[in-house]
Amino acid sequence: MKHNIMYGLLAVMFFTLSGCATLPSPEAMKADISGYELPKMPEAGKAIVYVVRPSFVGTLIKFGVFVDDKEVSSEMGYTKGVQYIYFNLLPGEHQILSKAENWASINVIAKAGDILFIQQEPKMGVLIARNELRVPQEY
Repeated sequence: MKHNIMYGLLAVMFFTLSGCATLPSPEAMKADISGYELPKMPEAGKAIVYVVRPSFVGTLIKFGVFVDDKEVSSEMGYTKGVQYIYFNLLPGEHQILSKAENWASINVIAKAGDILFIQQEPKMGVLIARNELRVPQEY
């Protein structure tokens, strides 16, 4: 009986400690990407918006990306899992929308020369994936 309890405690400690991990420091992450260049820079007098979807969740579901309204003519493209799109934007206040099972939106203020990043986050939906939009955390 004593041995069973001791083996049980050892197993719990092993699984607890094996699940612990540390992330690299922000300085190490910045060093890893120091030579990286974006595929496209903003056109003269415009901003560029990158809409990124880094998650594999709902990878086959297309999330449409729209600017300022929900009309087909306002669609900039779509993403699937682990993809991104980019498009130029005139300076001013704009609403970026994303269509999945739901409509998600975020307001941005674009200035000429700006590079804006927006992250799509898939969520569990009733029939297909839902989504949220947010500005990614800066390190």
